Amino acid sequence: MSFRHSRSRVSHERWLVSYADFITLLFAFFVVLYAFAKADQKKQVQVSAAIDTAFHSLGIFPDAARRPARGHSAASGAERPVIPMNIVMGEDALSPARVKDDLNQMHRELQQTLSNQIARHTVSIQMGRYGLVISLREAGFFPSGSATPRPETLGTLRLIARSLGRTPYDVRVEGHTDNIPIHNAEFDSNWELSSARATRIARMLLGLHAIPPDRISAAGYAEFHPVASNQTADGRAENRRVDLVVMPRSQINFAAPGPFRPSGPWQKITDEDKRQ
Repeated sequence: MSFRHSRSRVSHERWLVSYADFITLLFAFFVVLYAFAKADQKKQVQVSAAIDTAFHSLGIFPDAARRPARGHSAASGAERPVIPMNIVMGEDALSPARVKDDLNQMHRELQQTLSNQIARHTVSIQMGRYGLVISLREAGFFPSGSATPRPETLGTLRLIARSLGRTPYDVRVEGHTDNIPIHNAEFDSNWELSSARATRIARMLLGLHAIPPDRISAAGYAEFHPVASNQTADGRAENRRVDLVVMPRSQINFAAPGPFRPSGPWQKITDEDKRQ
């Protein structure tokens, strides 16, 4: 009798304990997922704001583009729309649509203006990683191993300067060579040759008074930025060039004090040199 009585009092609702534990764990799991999602969203906003600030300082984005609302910040706790992360750093400096449109229009105009030079393969024009690239081939602009431009160079540069002078963009003049070492009475290396050619073209552009001096810079890259293989004569001929790279203006003030402050003997020598 006692055995039957104990069996009749067995609870049939013990499954509720396991079910309650399962629901509790499931709730905790979704709470953790929600916390991770909110953290990622805030980080994405912070990263987007940092990229925005960097590009604004470089003058790549227009002033009104992607600017956060006044009085709000990521640290203030106020929710803001997440800015799409559609910019890959180091991949494309021409993200703003307006810049791309301007350079594409310039590309079309220069192709018509320089159609004769393009047909003779002395000039080529293409969109590059940092802007519009106008390549002046050595065969049409310089004697071999020399940085003195040919007489007909001035006419072509005048056409280019006339088009670029109507735009607000910078022009970086880049000298390039092939990989064959040079050593003559004028130059000891390809570095010197490429830099001298870039400087001479930049001086000619300045002499035309079509582009403001603060928008022109020059650089020499020797043989280290080829556009073709140096294993063939045709490839080496393509690599011997001076590129005019049209790019968005840089608004960096190099004269402004920055976070880097030299110290120690180097700073002492510099101060003494300034006093002398």
